[in-house]
Amino acid sequence: MTALPTQRHGGEPLLRAENLTMRFGGITAVKQVGFSVGPGEIVGLIGPNGAGKTTCFNMLTGFYTPTEGRVFFKGADVTSHKPHAIARLGLIRSFQKTNVMKRLTVFENVLTGHYLEGRQSLLATFFPGERVRRAEREARESAAAVVETMGLARRMNAPAHLLSCGELRLLEVAVALAAKPTLLMLDEPAAGLNSHEALLFGETLKTLIGKVVQSLLIVEHNMELVMGVCDRIVVLNFGQMLAEGEPREILNNPKVAEAYLGKAAA
Repeated sequence: MTALPTQRHGGEPLLRAENLTMRFGGITAVKQVGFSVGPGEIVGLIGPNGAGKTTCFNMLTGFYTPTEGRVFFKGADVTSHKPHAIARLGLIRSFQKTNVMKRLTVFENVLTGHYLEGRQSLLATFFPGERVRRAEREARESAAAVVETMGLARRMNAPAHLLSCGELRLLEVAVALAAKPTLLMLDEPAAGLNSHEALLFGETLKTLIGKVVQSLLIVEHNMELVMGVCDRIVVLNFGQMLAEGEPREILNNPKVAEAYLGKAAA
């Protein structure tokens, strides 16, 4: 698998959100949120329940069109693009609900994730030539490489329904990686993991940078994972930007503590 160029600091951002606002009728779910994700970075997007994190994800990936504001990916304005068009540019997201097909094996699940590259004519489907056979061979080789990268090689041929919770989380990321993202956005990828599993999962995520993706943007409630893997953290509260900075800055920010714990506890 060819390594990607990385740049952990400086340079043009891969993803830039400018003054994103989303209104549903008379309710403002997100108001003037702006941040960026640079090449080689792992950025966390956190906040209490109802802070607007998933709404931001939906605006960034075309599932919602912002009421106000713009989204730029690789320097291009993608604000009005459809989700499939944004995905084809290399901005891929996961969802809170599992995208794993339980009856398929680990390998088969990851192979299905190559759908962005696997399109061909109806004629080629029934009468595959050398080009189609080569594409299928490359897809299988790529799927096997992704499975190995995620540490699931020994479970390659196991049906997904036999995997542990931790292995399922790894498989979900592997399926997203099969679409060959430049920037991968993960929505609560460590849901259901215990502390030890989350620690191992976080270590695996860090190995992806420069190997199979350029950058990661993560929404996650597990603060140990976020603090352990993220270069920068963006904090939302009631749909607005509350803070942004390195993990230690966020950890010591009294406004963040107040948002999570309440004023008296903070």
